[in-house]
Amino acid sequence: MRSRFFYYHSRVIGTFGAYELDDDRGRVDSGAVWDFLSTEAYWGRDRVRADFEAQLASAWRVVGVYETATGRQVGFARAVSDGVSFAYLADVYLLPEARGAGLGQEMVATMIDRGAGAGFRWTLHTSDAHGLYRKFGFAEPNHTYLERPRHYQADKPAS
Repeated sequence: MRSRFFYYHSRVIGTFGAYELDDDRGRVDSGAVWDFLSTEAYWGRDRVRADFEAQLASAWRVVGVYETATGRQVGFARAVSDGVSFAYLADVYLLPEARGAGLGQEMVATMIDRGAGAGFRWTLHTSDAHGLYRKFGFAEPNHTYLERPRHYQADKPAS
């Protein structure tokens, strides 16, 4: 599949087969993204809509994937960043009918390799897409990485 990308200031608009990839935040169908995240995504089901909307509004960058013929949103990725050297990739998905032809790879490449974040250190969490992300240089963290889990209780004794 051939892809074409055009750079317009901070926006990237690309085509991949019958799809467009776009980082225009105003084009995101937040209802469609919420529908997927709240019902299909194992990582998104514990959020409430207001939290998702706040995350969307404060995202450093978003990339949406849209059917060229209809404009229907079929994919999404969101990044949180300091805008200088570090970014976290989140909420990456494609609807099942858009999977299997390399579109997911194009979406990830658009987010992390095409645009202002190309030189950043990127992190993410996944339980099922390690193969996809390894293609972009992601690997398990080394001994220098620590993470405080969500809902940590400081008064609990350390184990």
